[in-house]
Amino acid sequence: MRAARHAAVAATAAAALLAATLPAATATGAQPADGGRPGSGDGSGDAVDLDVLFIGAHPDDEAGSLSAFGQWNEFADLTAGVITVTRGEGGGNAVGLEEGPELGMLREAEERSAVANANIANVYNLDEVDFFYNASAPLTDDAWGEDALERVVRVVRATRPEVIVTMNPSPTAGNHGHHQQAARLAVEAYEAAADPEAFPEQLSEEGLSTWSASRILRGGATGTGVTGSACETVAYDPADPTDRVFGVWQGRQSEETGELWALRERQAQWEYVSQGWAVFPPPPTDPEQNGCDWFTLIASRTPYPSTTAGPTAALQGALLPAEDGLPLGTELTIDPEPFLVLPGEPFTATVEVTAPPKRPLARSSLTVSAPSGWQVTVDEALPQLIAPGRTVSVDAVVTPPAEAQAGERVALQATLSAGGGSGSNEAAVEITPTVRGDLAQRPEAEVFADWTADQDLPKLESLIAPIASVGTGRTQPVSVDVTNDGVAPTSGTVTLELADGFSAAPASVPFTGLAPGSTTTVTFDVTNDDTSLPTSNRAPDGGYPFRIVTEFGDGTDTTNAVLELVPTTTVPQVAAEPVLDGVAGDGEYPGEALDTSTMWEGEAAEPSDASATTRLSFTDDALYVLVEVTDDTLGTVLPLADCKRHWRTDSVEITVDPRGASSNTSTTFKTGIFPTTTEGEPCFQRDADNHQGPGAETAPGMEVASVVNEPYDGYTIEAKIPFDVLPDAVDPARMGLNVLVYDSDTQDKTGQTRIGWSTFNGVQADPFRWALATLPGLPDAPSDPVPPTMPDTAALSIDSPQSIAQSAVDGVGLGGGPKLPAGTARLTSARLDGSTVEVELQADESGRANVFIWDGDSVVGSSQVDVESGRTTVDVAVSSTDGDLQALVAFSTDDGALALASTVP
Repeated sequence: MRAARHAAVAATAAAALLAATLPAATATGAQPADGGRPGSGDGSGDAVDLDVLFIGAHPDDEAGSLSAFGQWNEFADLTAGVITVTRGEGGGNAVGLEEGPELGMLREAEERSAVANANIANVYNLDEVDFFYNASAPLTDDAWGEDALERVVRVVRATRPEVIVTMNPSPTAGNHGHHQQAARLAVEAYEAAADPEAFPEQLSEEGLSTWSASRILRGGATGTGVTGSACETVAYDPADPTDRVFGVWQGRQSEETGELWALRERQAQWEYVSQGWAVFPPPPTDPEQNGCDWFTLIASRTPYPSTTAGPTAALQGALLPAEDGLPLGTELTIDPEPFLVLPGEPFTATVEVTAPPKRPLARSSLTVSAPSGWQVTVDEALPQLIAPGRTVSVDAVVTPPAEAQAGERVALQATLSAGGGSGSNEAAVEITPTVRGDLAQRPEAEVFADWTADQDLPKLESLIAPIASVGTGRTQPVSVDVTNDGVAPTSGTVTLELADGFSAAPASVPFTGLAPGSTTTVTFDVTNDDTSLPTSNRAPDGGYPFRIVTEFGDGTDTTNAVLELVPTTTVPQVAAEPVLDGVAGDGEYPGEALDTSTMWEGEAAEPSDASATTRLSFTDDALYVLVEVTDDTLGTVLPLADCKRHWRTDSVEITVDPRGASSNTSTTFKTGIFPTTTEGEPCFQRDADNHQGPGAETAPGMEVASVVNEPYDGYTIEAKIPFDVLPDAVDPARMGLNVLVYDSDTQDKTGQTRIGWSTFNGVQADPFRWALATLPGLPDAPSDPVPPTMPDTAALSIDSPQSIAQSAVDGVGLGGGPKLPAGTARLTSARLDGSTVEVELQADESGRANVFIWDGDSVVGSSQVDVESGRTTVDVAVSSTDGDLQALVAFSTDDGALALASTVP
């Protein structure tokens, strides 16, 4: 499925996409993987050969790219597949009470139905745990463990995609930590799959080979693009001028169904009913009112065309030839060293050219170009003839202008001409001063910065803005990392130029004798002096910009950052415990009423629809919270048995960070409270925190009460949170605290509006963005953290008949794990006898057999048995004998698993 097949269709693929306005044809649906041999029963199906592979964290992560994948399949005959690291068993459920592995299997079925709308048949769930919404890739990495990358690499090597598509790997506001980590795994696998020293047992013991994908992209883009068919041919305006963003128009008509691909993508999204996506509105019927699926280049081993080269531009040079381009299989890269370069100082950029495996590159020549004013010298010419598979390296010496401005980021371009065609690749560099001062990042961002350096993708670090957080009227340490990129020791000072209403002490901080290549850290105490300033996302543009000015020798560096101002409050202590009755009694809450009405996500709502105030107090033993919510429509009232995933309907979330210093929510307390249930009483649970689960089990001693107004115009929730259920001792001078309100006006278990006190996008997962509370009179006990109790029960592929059926066809190991050698076990027969299916297995060693009888839509019978070496008969009672039955078996040992399949006559 490589160059030979695609060369035949490449000349017309882009034109076919652009001209795809023919009447609808009959939909064919998803097809089995190429070369598969269903029903062979021995697990030895030919390995699938994919063209494009999406790597995400949960079922539905690929949904925003399905229009592109479907069009590439329909009009260019390209096959896509999906890696989903988890089955999403930690998510919500808008259709039932399933949770944990049972929900994971439901979500896998939804995903397979969804991606079939784009003619995708190959979905690889990697059996890692979906533990809860968070914003921390490091926490996710700890939970998934070291085998996650091994599993991704194994699937990449087995499926051999030319193009990998993934998600945003950065800790931008609201970006799920699982999404971040899945993207980082994808980037790491892009390199590791090609490295013979990475997971060598896959090569020596499992029969796989290294695989060098041509290109990796991330879905989405940062910047501005046009709407309508021009989104493919008018350049995207990226926030980073060196980003290369490709578009595939959703408004094109499908020849297969006659529908717009925007609708086909939305139909796929509607399949995710458990996630509440069935309520998404249809896209515009006017094709020109639909935009593009966007893709941003992360890295490429192959030349690529202009981003305006049409709907297959993201694939040209990797899967499809570019017009007047180089032969497929040609590799071209440019690697400048370092990324940060000094004005007027030369540096080296290394260009590597590799000829296709089976043909030479003739009449080769190379040009390296840079922006106007930059000097480029290439001392050595390419050989006129580069033999098949041979790699040639050439160094270019590049000198930026002496007057180049610090912070300027530019692209260096290498252009190869050979055999009448040409192609280019680029790499970014950024001008840096001799000495630079950068805001010291929060822990999650610091880990990301280290990761971008390790992956030699430093430009990705700019996906996140440098931010610091300070409370109203509070003082917060703010640190600056000062780095000497020059060749001589240097000294100087750092000053913060803060927005009005803020001050720094000291006014400037000196540094002395900073050696070349070294970094030192200076720290300021930053104070919010004007307590009337708007906090949270109520501030102009969500924060208060400031400048870091670093003066050294005869130079000055200025970098920009943002202060986020979070609310603060003093919680009054009361002598008597408030009565938990949903009413603010006299003296129970003597402090100020806190406005909890600012929207942070969702649909804007009038105060009568969604607004709230919060009152606080504490005793020696507990925090008390009373939230009065104004709401015009009561959302879905759930039963006590479904007291979880509170964001699905009307609810209140209270979050507590005992020490006010958590980097993620695994060291915090978070509770979601429903004002009522079908049983007529409120309920609460803990979610996405140090110990997630039912309230009575995870927060003994916590109590809630509520009053639901009649006639309905809102509700009041009152909660007692004992200090001893918190995951650490409270710092009474700096306790993190937030109150968030979820509003639903529907009966479909979906929320529409989210309001709260300290409000930012994704704030429920960012403790550093929560408000700060002082509890005067509460003793300051030393920190005594409780280790997190993390969910660890993942839905597994050996328990998934759909995964077993696929693996039996395409030969890729279940869950991305090692596949046992073909013949280790065989499904020798499956025979229906009344209401029982007799399944005969022949095994060469002992193991475990998970046996399913599948009617094409559901399991009608199953059994799990231990199997000894030799012949075993498993009798499986079935609830129905209608339809075409199939016996599916996952045979597993400590060394791996094997998928077996057979029709049931």
